[in-house]
Amino acid sequence: MKRRYLLILLPIVFTGCFNERGISMHYYNGCEEYYDVQGYYHKECDKNLVDYKDLKEVIAPIQNPAVGSVR
Repeated sequence: MKRRYLLILLPIVFTGCFNERGISMHYYNGCEEYYDVQGYYHKECDKNLVDYKDLKEVIAPIQNPAVGSVR
């Protein structure tokens, strides 16, 4: 039974592309970079399936088990 789940899960996991911001459906980021009238720089990118900064927030409590544990 576990092998069936693994065979189904692996293709789903590897359907996304790994880029510098996370895992998305496209290899290259579809970012739009521009300066507004006041001279401020803006960069708007497409949303990813998973962002690396979100993963860091999830993994941080796991890496620090002393917080909230009973001694």
